[in-house]
Amino acid sequence: MLREISAGGVVVRKRDGNPWMAVIELPPQADRSAGSPARKAKPVLALPKGLVDKGEKPVETALREVYEETGVTAEVITKLSDIKYIYTRSWAGGERVFKIVSFYLMRYLSGRINDIAPEMRIEVARAQWVPLADAQKLLAYKGERQMAQRALEYLDEHPED
Repeated sequence: MLREISAGGVVVRKRDGNPWMAVIELPPQADRSAGSPARKAKPVLALPKGLVDKGEKPVETALREVYEETGVTAEVITKLSDIKYIYTRSWAGGERVFKIVSFYLMRYLSGRINDIAPEMRIEVARAQWVPLADAQKLLAYKGERQMAQRALEYLDEHPED
């Protein structure tokens, strides 16, 4: 079984006294079923994340991926946790992969959300700010919803952040 190590972030900023987080909308997947009628799929919202490059530390990856996928720069407040899961690739012969994703809580510093390089549009349809309190109903993946919940709990316990 292959192993992949990734890292990402829950980037927050305050608006009207409430925390908002940066999310990415994944590009829609084409329906490859023969004869299937075209239909509008519900947008898939996720946290920015990506593979750790050789020689890179996970925290460095998380900061890089946040910038590449959202257009904003951030600083790390704390590590939230790791998500571990197994998935089967839909490419490369359908190999099974054991994946670990380290997530960090980050504070927004600068930049405009969705101001990303054109070549990133194959990975990110758009980036946007959403209320952190709405993460449970907006994020598509259970592990990422858990990370957003941890971020919310951390911020409740550390209002100075």
